Amino acid sequence: MKIFIAGLLYILCMGTGFTETRDAEKYFFDLKMGDFKSELATAKEEGKTGIMIMFELEDCPFCYRMKHTILNQSEVQDYYHKHFLIFPVDIRGSLPMVDFKGKETTEKAFSIEHRVYGTPVFDFFDLDGKLITRFPGTAKDVNEFLLLGKCVVEGACKTTSFTAYKKQQVK
Repeated sequence: MKIFIAGLLYILCMGTGFTETRDAEKYFFDLKMGDFKSELATAKEEGKTGIMIMFELEDCPFCYRMKHTILNQSEVQDYYHKHFLIFPVDIRGSLPMVDFKGKETTEKAFSIEHRVYGTPVFDFFDLDGKLITRFPGTAKDVNEFLLLGKCVVEGACKTTSFTAYKKQQVK
């Protein structure tokens, strides 16, 4: 009976596309040194497409949802780490940091400069620190968030909106 139940659980998990989950705080985000100009150099050295920043708030329920349903998926973590350096920025944070141009600022001032007033917001920057695309809010599911990454990596998000890119992929 135990073997039957174990087998049934295996079939159910495989059939639903179950992937390993890992803590998003620990496995999705890179360690932040607070110097995005230096991080650009690191991204170039590592052959990344760019830098992704998740603008967040500590008690944001939508940020929580993203971290506990999408950013915690090993498939998402592996894909995004292959192509991006990934950092969180607290839009109310007072931590000192250096922006992409080398200017000293704070997380809050950096957020305001990038016109982020709600959370979550995912901004993708190229290796020169220029914004490629912005994704405000939560993704519908893992597949949509992976498709967002693919849009940026393929360069499609430089010339078309993510919404248009999604429609092209469905055809």
